[in-house]
Amino acid sequence: MKINIYYGGRGLIDDPTLFVINKMQEVLEELRVKVERFNLHELKNGITALPQSLKEADGIILATTVEWYGIGGYMQQFLDACWLYGDKEKISSIYMCPVVMSTTYGEREGKLSLTSAWEILGGRPCSGICGYIADASLMEENREYIMLIEKKAENMYRTVNQKIVSLPASHQAIGQIVSKTQIDLTPQESEQLSQYASDDNYVQKQKEDIQELTSLFRDMLNNGETEESGEIVAQLEQHFRPQPGFSGVYRFIISGKKKNLIIKVNNADLQCFFGTSDYAEVELQLEKRTLDEIVNGRMTFQRAFMSGEMKMKGDFKVLRALDQIFIF
Repeated sequence: MKINIYYGGRGLIDDPTLFVINKMQEVLEELRVKVERFNLHELKNGITALPQSLKEADGIILATTVEWYGIGGYMQQFLDACWLYGDKEKISSIYMCPVVMSTTYGEREGKLSLTSAWEILGGRPCSGICGYIADASLMEENREYIMLIEKKAENMYRTVNQKIVSLPASHQAIGQIVSKTQIDLTPQESEQLSQYASDDNYVQKQKEDIQELTSLFRDMLNNGETEESGEIVAQLEQHFRPQPGFSGVYRFIISGKKKNLIIKVNNADLQCFFGTSDYAEVELQLEKRTLDEIVNGRMTFQRAFMSGEMKMKGDFKVLRALDQIFIF
């Protein structure tokens, strides 16, 4: 047998609800029940995924503290998640024992809220425990209170173990009607509801795998671009025809390329590379296909400029020299 405890308080040291569920857990473990505790205030970022923890439970304890009004936000958020994302068929076989301690007023209403909510979800409520406790130390010193808590834990064990049947409740009929509403999940909710979402090791491994794949594809793209750039540089160097007395610096801005093509000519000296240059006498903008047309001899630099397929900024005379120093 397995029983989950969902604690919806704030985890304060003097919270009387903590004393109650600690004592109930001791009794259940003495009866060889596997007990797992979920402190909602520590799991507030993953409450959406918690309904999946119900799948292996035979019974649960919903424990919360009324500090000013109602059962508190964490417990309400957990119940909302059960309604929206929980397995209703599984919930229908789970017994729930409500535990509500109050430091102000409203413990009975809080217990009734938990019982009603569980019945609407289709679950099976057990006899719970509620009370007004101004000082938690009073419970620890009162043997009668402790015996009462222990009896409640034993009664829950018997109820779950014997699968005691209870009469249908009107809340359950209402729940069966309204639960037919279709619920659309956002991508973020779908991710949170993954059965592995709460597994930190799995999530971390997935992130590492994604980073590795991203790096791999980036390297593949960079390698492909590097090889392509190397071919362009090789063709330019192969068809270079130096002109005596001519020098010039060109910057080619090629669409789709992260780096610019820089050509520096000084008489017979040619520097051709993909990178940056602070100074350029001529700046040219063109598509990759236009450059391919030029280096393959199907178009000249001058014609590309005149047809509008290449835009130019700088010294026009230096531009005209391109067709003289590069013969394709």
